[in-house]
Amino acid sequence: MELSCKSEYAILALLELAIHYQSGEPLQIRQIAAQQNIPDRYLEQLLATLRRGGLVKSQRGSKGGYLLAREPWKITLFEILSCLEGLDIRASCEDDVNPKTVDSAVVEDIWQEARHAANAVLQKYTLADLWEKRDSRRQLDIMYYI
Repeated sequence: MELSCKSEYAILALLELAIHYQSGEPLQIRQIAAQQNIPDRYLEQLLATLRRGGLVKSQRGSKGGYLLAREPWKITLFEILSCLEGLDIRASCEDDVNPKTVDSAVVEDIWQEARHAANAVLQKYTLADLWEKRDSRRQLDIMYYI
């Protein structure tokens, strides 16, 4: 399983929104893009997808921008990736159409187990967890340079 560029950028953008969640002030696309090194145009498309998925909300006007739709501790990585990539815990639809050989059934079983394990990890972590890990890592980096 690989993290796509699209998913990585979206998670970084949401992390930036999580960091500023307490202020209640919306962030503009250019602010998020500059802070996380994400191309503006691409970020605009990602945020539109995340808005349609109910993860962010937009606010119009001169002080407008984007905010998280819910608290950072209520948004899981699984939700984010599901919104962007269409992750699904169920088995693939091909199982009913094509009869499987014993060998391919064994491979499918192991792949399904790996998918369930990955999904369990993604459901365990929230944006708040990412924020805490980021802060912890930054503290370690500061101590390393002293």
